[in-house]
Order: sequence, then structure tokens, then C-alpha cells
Amino acid sequence: MTSPIKSAEVLVVEGWLPDYAIQQALTEFKKGSYRLVITTGGTIEKGNYLSEYKNFAEVSAATFKKLGLESEKVVAVPTPVVIKDRSYASAAEFKRWLSNSNLKLQSINLFSLDVHTRRSWLLFRKLLTPNIKVGAIAAKTQDYDPTKWWDSSQGVRTIIDEGIAYIYARFLNWKA
Repeated sequence: MTSPIKSAEVLVVEGWLPDYAIQQALTEFKKGSYRLVITTGGTIEKGNYLSEYKNFAEVSAATFKKLGLESEKVVAVPTPVVIKDRSYASAAEFKRWLSNSNLKLQSINLFSLDVHTRRSWLLFRKLLTPNIKVGAIAAKTQDYDPTKWWDSSQGVRTIIDEGIAYIYARFLNWKA
């Protein structure tokens, strides 16, 4: 699902994305008229003791900087520890952070990965509209061919998992 807002001021990037998707987000940032990249994401559950970064928001923000984006154009918004509804928690924490910041936005584009984008877009829109317009941009996966997802076990698992998760977010999760 890709439905960007042409005049979006901020690119919100889900921090758990693989490096190749962060690179795609950087390309999007450079070609757009964005002022900031804001990264979201929860606690890193493996390697936490070995890393200077404790959450995906910080890892992806550091990755953007390492790839050459100026520090003042990157903000990490870590998500508190949650057991379930991680995408919802990231959207809620972004909204909380935004309400406490001096940043007044009319529109954002949410950058996520492949079919997961639809669910995250749903949750960010539920929490931010009508005050903020929310567009979506899906990074192209390298894990399988999206046009023939049924030809790989990874594609089948991803489509089924995200389909179930979307139904949960859309119809069963009272928060959404």
C-alpha cells in the first residue's frame, strides 16, 4: 500500500525496518520536501547488552546519520515496552511526542515495509486524523517477489501473518 501525500512535512519511519528499507526511506526523504525524519520503534530484544542502542528508533536514527543525513533532521521517538500492539504503541507514542513538541504538522508520510504498511497506516490515521493528514509509503521487500508472493514460503508467511494482523487491528482491537 502506497499512498503518499505530496506536501508532507515529515517522513515517519518505522525503526524496525531492514537497512535496505532505511536506504529507500532516505531516498524518499531526499526527493521529497520533508523537514524531518522521525523514527519510531520499541525495545531491541536481542543483542541489547552488546549495543549502545536500546530501541529500534535509536538504531534507525543512527543509521540515517551514518548514511549522511544531518543530525538536526533526524529525531528518534522510542516506543515504551509493550508485549502486544507494537504498531499501535508506536503510533500512540508518536502522537504523544508530537503533542509535547513545538512541531505543528498538517501532514506526514509514514514509511514502512511492504504489506505491513497498510496496518501501520490504519493505526496512524486512526490516532492522528483529522488534525494531521497521513500518507503511506511502502518499501519494496527483498525477502520475496511481491508479484509472486505465493512462490516462496517467506511470501506466504508474510501475507498470511499481515492479513491476520490487519483484521485484528481493524476489527478486533478496541484501541484501533
